[in-house]
Amino acid sequence: MACKCGGYYYTLNAKASFDRDLTKTRKFLLRNVSVIRMFTSGFFRSKWRSIAGKRRILSMDAREKSRSTILESSKDKRVPIFVMMPVDIFTLDASGCPRIRKLKALTVSLKALKLAGVHGIGVEVWWGIVERFSPFEYDWSLYEELFKLVSDSGLKLHVALSFHSNIHSSNGKGGVSLPLWILEIGDVNKDIYYRDQHGFSNNDYLTLGVDHIPLLSGRTALQCYEDFMLSFVNKFEPFIGSVIEEISIGLGPSGELRYPAHPFGDGRWKFPGIGEFQCYDKYMMEDLKMAACREGKPQWGDKGPQNAGCYNSVPSGVPFFEEGKESFLSDYGRFFLEWYSGRLICHADAILAKAAKILKKYQENEQTSVMLAAKIGGIYWWYQTLSHPAELTAGYYNTALRDGYDPVVSVLSRHGAALHIPCLEMMDSETPPTYLCSPEGLLKQMQSVSKKRIVNLIGRNTTERLDKTGLWKIRSNCYNPQAEVMNATYDSLNHVLT
Repeated sequence: MACKCGGYYYTLNAKASFDRDLTKTRKFLLRNVSVIRMFTSGFFRSKWRSIAGKRRILSMDAREKSRSTILESSKDKRVPIFVMMPVDIFTLDASGCPRIRKLKALTVSLKALKLAGVHGIGVEVWWGIVERFSPFEYDWSLYEELFKLVSDSGLKLHVALSFHSNIHSSNGKGGVSLPLWILEIGDVNKDIYYRDQHGFSNNDYLTLGVDHIPLLSGRTALQCYEDFMLSFVNKFEPFIGSVIEEISIGLGPSGELRYPAHPFGDGRWKFPGIGEFQCYDKYMMEDLKMAACREGKPQWGDKGPQNAGCYNSVPSGVPFFEEGKESFLSDYGRFFLEWYSGRLICHADAILAKAAKILKKYQENEQTSVMLAAKIGGIYWWYQTLSHPAELTAGYYNTALRDGYDPVVSVLSRHGAALHIPCLEMMDSETPPTYLCSPEGLLKQMQSVSKKRIVNLIGRNTTERLDKTGLWKIRSNCYNPQAEVMNATYDSLNHVLT
């Protein structure tokens, strides 16, 4: 593996030593690896001004033609490495305003990463920071400072526009809430958040039930997301294409397109529970009732499945996830799961359509081209069962009898977005056999459907590990002689800043 900085690419070949060069940088890198297949106007260039230099959102025909060219290009493949900022990079000052934590340490860390051969930094851009106090009042000063710091260090940016909260998943390391004015609305109307069958909700993300309802100071949720994206692009237009090379759009909890069926950190769920359906806010229930009436079965719209167990159930003994008259295979089961997963897909479609429209003018200019991306969750436990129950509650209608990811990836393909998934370092042999896990099976399914739909596949690791076995697994998923090349991003700088 040869390392060349500026752009800094890791060039892989049959004699590459992936783990040796990653070990060189791992004293700076922790916790989460992200990898993306790179294709640029149908072929790989030996010298790029930047990774995004000539990348476009291509039509289906153009991408089909480019794929054959990519697969033929095997001598010049690169794996640029990015590092994700830690979740606790921001803290609140005495006045309650966010600021960058340990600025001097961060500056030193960025310079060290540049010297180590890292190409860029991944940064979460939080709705709850920028539009924190009042609607339409966007304060980008924190990110102006951070982006300048990254740019001055000679590094590039992958940006994740984050419309969720990480309060419950930050492990006591601070965290960012939704905007305070959204929380005030939620204090009065908790149905703006997802609810489970017991009426419990959390304020990590707005329910997709309010996507088209103007409950948020006169705006719908979709309008809030669109206005935020527009404000971001207008503010950082000079960085797009030159410094910012990827923009990921948050679509749900943890930025992933899914329901919060497995809430982490509030005591309701623990691994390997199957989770619970999240459709009990009044807006989603109204939609379910209308769908049931259109189906000619109004009784199906009264509630979700009542025989689907609870958060910490296992599939055996739960009728809805077994074979039977009242299971997921029944007419009602198919109706509910098609509606539940379909609403999630429509949610992604609506947001990505707006994002693609906003970025269109930049895609038409070679100097400002940027990659659009979207994340989905890696629900790998109970993957080897017939029903895949943990995936069903999360909103992926994926079973042993049905490919539930193909409709999701089709939406991404239509909007020219890359698919971002976890589990990059995981192996079936390292998971508890009792829980019928298959992270490798899930990843292979994602690779297959992304190839079918001609969608770039981005990966990241799920667990915190930098052992040789894990690194070689990442390497094998990043690149093999028969596959397209990927680039790698590590998350995060935690131990440098602590």
